[in-house]
Formats: sequence, C-alpha cells, structure tokens
Amino acid sequence: MPKKTIVLGVTGSVAAIKAENLVKWLKEIGRVIVVMTEAAKEFVLPKELAKTSGNRVVTGLFERYRKERETVEHISLAEEADLLLIAPATANTISKLANGIADDMLSTLVLATKAPILIAPAMNTDMWENPIIQENVAKLKARGYRFIDPAYGRLASGRMGKGRLASLGRIVKESERILEEKKDLIKKRILITAGPTQEPLDPVRFISNRSSGRMGYALAQIALDRGGEVILISGPTHLIPPSGAEVINVQTALKMRRQVLKNFKEADIFISCAAVADYRPKERERKKIKGGRTLTLELERNPDILKEISKKKGKKILVGFALETENLIKNAKAKLREKNLDLIIANSYSQAGGETNMVKIIDKREMVQSLPRLSKEAVARKILDRVVKLVWKK
Repeated sequence: MPKKTIVLGVTGSVAAIKAENLVKWLKEIGRVIVVMTEAAKEFVLPKELAKTSGNRVVTGLFERYRKERETVEHISLAEEADLLLIAPATANTISKLANGIADDMLSTLVLATKAPILIAPAMNTDMWENPIIQENVAKLKARGYRFIDPAYGRLASGRMGKGRLASLGRIVKESERILEEKKDLIKKRILITAGPTQEPLDPVRFISNRSSGRMGYALAQIALDRGGEVILISGPTHLIPPSGAEVINVQTALKMRRQVLKNFKEADIFISCAAVADYRPKERERKKIKGGRTLTLELERNPDILKEISKKKGKKILVGFALETENLIKNAKAKLREKNLDLIIANSYSQAGGETNMVKIIDKREMVQSLPRLSKEAVARKILDRVVKLVWKK
C-alpha cells in the first residue's frame, strides 16, 4: 500500500525546535511535507526540515506558482494530504483558523483541504486558559477539527503550567489512529438525542438536570467522522453543534418525543443519550410565581421515549444510557431488558461530569465491558466500535 501523506504545519512557537524530531517519527507512518509560517523560521531552518523529511519545505503562498506558473500549491497540497497536522499550533494560528482568516500558506491550506485536521497547541498557560482561546478551540472542535491538548510542565518562561507541546509519541500515535480511521458508517443514518430537557414551571423557571450534552455531541461528531448521516436532537446546551449534522433543538420532553418519533422511521441506529426529565409540572403558571409563600407542585409523568421507540424497533439498532446513583449494573441490565436495547452504556453519578467519563458497555447477552476513564470523544469511539459490529452482524 502507498504511504499516506501527512502535511505538517509548523508555527511560531518555541516548541517548533522539536519539529525535526517530529518529522523523523512521522516518517515511520507516512510521507511528510512540511509547511512553515514565517514566525516558525525563527526557531527552525526550513533546509533542516527539508533534509529530514526528504521533501521541499513550503513557506510562501505563491513561491512555487511564481517559479512554475502552473501550480497553485495550496490547492495541490490540500488535495494531496491524507492528514493535516499542525504542531506546534500557536494562539495566533488557532484564532485565525477559528475565524476563517487565510493570510499565509498554512491558513489557506486549512480552508482548502478536506483531509482530517489535527492540532497540537503549545503556548503560555495564561494564553491557553484565556477564554478567547478556549472559545476558538471549542468552535474548531465543533467544526470537526481534532485537538491534542497541551501537556503540563516547565514552559519557555521558566514557569510550570499547562501549555507544553504534547509528547511527540502521543502526537504520532493520534496521527496514526486518524490515518487508519475507517469510514464504516457510510450510508447509515444515526439518530442521537443529547442534553437535558427543561420543563417550565412559569415563564422564567423550569425543572431540569445537570446534563451538559457533551457525550451526545461527541457521539454525533465521531459518527460524522466515520461517514454517518447524523440527526442530533438536542435539549438546551451551551455547546456548538457539530458541523455536518442535522440539528433539531427542543426544550421539553414532549417536544423531544415528537421529533424522535418523526425521525426514527428513517434511522438505522438510534442512540438515546439525552437526560430526559421524568416529570413535568401538571400546570404551568402564566405569570412568574412570586416568593414568600409555601409552594406545592403537582407533577405528572413524562412519556418514556426509549420504551415507546423500542416497540417500533424492527431491525434498527438501539443504544441507551443509564446514569445511576446505586446498583449500577443491576439497574442498567434491567433497563436493557425492559427497553429491548442492543447496548446500554452505564455510568455512575459519582464518575460523571466534565470532559471525561468512565462507563460500562453492556450488550444483549448482559456481558459487561468496563472502560477506563477516557475523554468523551474516546468513549464515543468505543461505543461506535460496538455499534459497527452490530451493524455488520445484522
């Protein structure tokens, strides 16, 4: 098999001094073409990276066009790349990419390529933690860009903190994983619910829960990466929806039920990840409820969307989630049987929250696969690995 082409973008971070070793490692898994920004040349010489990579280093947007008058290089490189890796990536580069600015070879290449894009930031801790940078990272993640977060350690300033370029081994391993990633959900329609629902008490108050929606959004993004057609029905969240998904925003359990029933017929796979409120107020006040008095609320049961859908299952694959505060495995298995699921993802409330999760995947035979603590993106990959196996069996 011909080697895959990795286009390595090197930007003006002190960590650019590691670029030569990174090229050596990347050559073990593919052909490497280096693109450098002007600032990167302050830390490493293009001729050194050319010698190590065995290919000419690209530094200017029009240099080859001026010489040959026939090749617009950012287009040819964009089509040639199997992976575009930016390591190290500065705060400036991340901000430009998040806002669609294309004022040099690397940023223009990013807009032109359809290859997966992997970004390994390196910068001062305060810069990395700046809300503007974090918003830009979140925006790029929502557009399908992959990130390897910086590591904790001693920085160029002499301070200790998070901001060092991730280890070269980790960068190479993630690059290799992306290059080997299969498009095993092509022509499959995946319906995913995510986030909480909100059940209004009055015009300004509601009953809800602590769900952030991150797990459902991660599943949607990974399903898209694997070639799937994704419909994401989302309760209220602060997350940026994954680019490429059809997103349907809802507020209440009843509205989520309506959209699930509407879209379920055309789906091949249904992943019920939303934390749907079990109850809603029987009566909704038209005006804001005033304080200063004891209040008694009468609640009524919301429909069990997953249980209702399980009766229409047919040959579709159903995946549910079980968040429990006690008897995790017992309660999850009961839900698996009751709702005729192919898989259930069980996690304890004590282990939930944040950017990571630690779950157990239980199948129809009630066999339990325990996963270590992983990022929610990594958990999503593991879940979809199991879903793909079920697709092939059916």
